[in-house]
Amino acid sequence: MAIWTLHGGGTLAPGEVVKPTERLGWGKTVGLGAQHVVAMFGATFVFPLLMGLNPQLAVMMSGVATLLFIIVVKHRVPSYLGSSASFVGVATAIYAAGGDAADLTGALFVTGAALFIVGLIIHFAGARVIHRVLPPAVTGAVVMLIGFNLAPVVAKTYWPQDQWTAFIVMLVVVVLSVGFKGFIGRIAIFVALLVGYVLSWLFDLVSGPITSQNAAGQVTEHLRVDWSAVASADWLGLPPLSNAATGVVGLHLPHFSLGFALISLPVVIALIAENTGHVKAVAEMTGENLDPLMGRAIAADGAASMLATVVGAGPTTTYAENIGVMAATRVYSTAAYVVASLVAVLFGFSPKFGAVISATPGGVLGGITVVLYGMIGLLGAKIWKENKVDFGNPINLVPLAAGIIIGVGDVSLQFSDDFSLSGIALGTIVTVGVYHLARALAPAQVRREAEGASIIFDSPGFFEDEKSSTD
Repeated sequence: MAIWTLHGGGTLAPGEVVKPTERLGWGKTVGLGAQHVVAMFGATFVFPLLMGLNPQLAVMMSGVATLLFIIVVKHRVPSYLGSSASFVGVATAIYAAGGDAADLTGALFVTGAALFIVGLIIHFAGARVIHRVLPPAVTGAVVMLIGFNLAPVVAKTYWPQDQWTAFIVMLVVVVLSVGFKGFIGRIAIFVALLVGYVLSWLFDLVSGPITSQNAAGQVTEHLRVDWSAVASADWLGLPPLSNAATGVVGLHLPHFSLGFALISLPVVIALIAENTGHVKAVAEMTGENLDPLMGRAIAADGAASMLATVVGAGPTTTYAENIGVMAATRVYSTAAYVVASLVAVLFGFSPKFGAVISATPGGVLGGITVVLYGMIGLLGAKIWKENKVDFGNPINLVPLAAGIIIGVGDVSLQFSDDFSLSGIALGTIVTVGVYHLARALAPAQVRREAEGASIIFDSPGFFEDEKSSTD
């Protein structure tokens, strides 16, 4: 039996929709798959760069992860699984605490395992059991503190490397995102990265090397674009093995540490929100009830993240960028995602491609991240708004206020010489734990008022306005 039935003899009439289990002719399906590659591409290789992991390996494993996801959800939830932005702050915290890439991927593997378990719970017990632990007020706060915790990374690491390039790239992101509807607006970050890359190269030609902070935080004279590693890279080959002596990060096994795992685990809350919002958005666009597949989708993302991190890549998440492609084309066929996945795997077999990505100038990343990190934080506010969270109620206001400040300010709590909690980890624990403490202590009337918000699993997607499908 064929996996996909042929829609309308392979053609799409005006106003028609191609369902996830249908496809157009293979020529058109390949073209649609190429669009999905472009949509996911920028973020999928930018985030590994920001986490100090190998982008070539990340792109390859994103393809493998997407194929796994499509199989687990029985080809009914079209989605691309790319590198997750939610872990950039985790990477920064682990490196600041003396960890390396193996420590990071070990922590990320544990988080993927936790997400897998959550998915199983939702699958067998229903989504509402998660809502009892993570209501919209809490979920929004955790997503917000994860995003805003990254502000020092922009201010101290990327922006100082080339402030004027960063400023121009920031403006390009804003102009493309706001001024262009449709597909260009959807891939604004990717286009801005290309513009910034070319701009940095032109600045090198016109004005020569720049004296500024480099990626290691040292002030040196250097070119913005250094392609020495690109010239020596092979066109075909596997991603490199990690080598501590040369500083190369590539294929490696994770190293597990309880302290680092505790830094990473709170991100599970953000991933639940991302996956839930994605499934709800797809369900609304396709007109199908996908609630029975919610647990499968979350568990599949957890399993895919485990698979990616065990070889040294970063964890994955469902991509809102690709929802935009589906909204624009009204083609929801998972066959297009299979094509995109295979293309990503092929990219992973080119070390030269990986070297080009790794040479992205720091100033370019500064311009992108100053917008991107803020957007991640504001998604928390979007969750609050869509679920009508009442901040006149002290149950919602007081615990969340404390948790957000702890997360954003990177406040720490020292337990011993070898163990402490800080930033995202401590902020999340305070947000969740103190929220439920406040709820237990509050009078019954105040508690009922706090529960008045609509539940997170009945809200539309957090990352796209799926009603604007005609953009």
